[in-house]
Amino acid sequence: MLIKEYRITNNCSNAEYQVAQLYNVAEMSKAESGGGEGVEIVKNEPYDDGERQGQYTHKIYHLESKIPYWIRAVLPTGSTKCQEHAWNAFPYCKTVITNDYMQDYFSVTVESMHVDGDRGQLENVLNLKPEILKQREVVTIDVANDAKSYYLQTFNPAKEDVTVFRSEKALRGPLQGEWPKTCDPVMTCYKVVSIEFRSWGIQGKVESYMHSVERDLFTKFHRELFCSMDNWHGVTMETIREMEKRTKEELALKLAAAKDAPQA
Repeated sequence: MLIKEYRITNNCSNAEYQVAQLYNVAEMSKAESGGGEGVEIVKNEPYDDGERQGQYTHKIYHLESKIPYWIRAVLPTGSTKCQEHAWNAFPYCKTVITNDYMQDYFSVTVESMHVDGDRGQLENVLNLKPEILKQREVVTIDVANDAKSYYLQTFNPAKEDVTVFRSEKALRGPLQGEWPKTCDPVMTCYKVVSIEFRSWGIQGKVESYMHSVERDLFTKFHRELFCSMDNWHGVTMETIREMEKRTKEELALKLAAAKDAPQA
């Protein structure tokens, strides 16, 4: 198992981030869906486990073309479908991704804590056990100054270039220089990602590769989050929940249409 803690500082408050995150997750799900692939939202409902209250979601990812050939090669056809279970009790969130074929041999677990007014300097915000701290590698992501891409090899300036974007609504940006030290408001996402892929001969390679994907996705997501500020700034949670309902319906229709389409 390979464990890394990603720290991403953002020029927004915790309350704003909660709305922005949900908005951008919905937009990303729609962008990734089409041609028989995409995100299927099975459940999106409140939960209360006695310790925390929040929103539970169950999603199925049909994204075979996004998986590299050398990973698809070790899996049977049609076995790349992944299940995601997420418990969002903001500011704490937990997400677990599994694969039906790999079962206990594959998992990605992400535990997140979002800290208002913080600039990424807390050393154990998720109260990790000593044995986990020994394994953990800390990775700080700077959405303005890091390289444009790690794995995806794509960069869309219109949606991601935080070094030139200026919000008309919030009057924030662009993010330049040592902006994480001076921006206001500010908050930091702490994400401890544990990846396990138990397969003889390729375990280390796959786990390292998947962490490079996670880093790239976190970088891209938070760049788009900042550059979409004028779309989510001032939006209420009630409006976001309505948006999520519409997104679930849209995604279901896309997948159904692809299944019903005649095969070439």
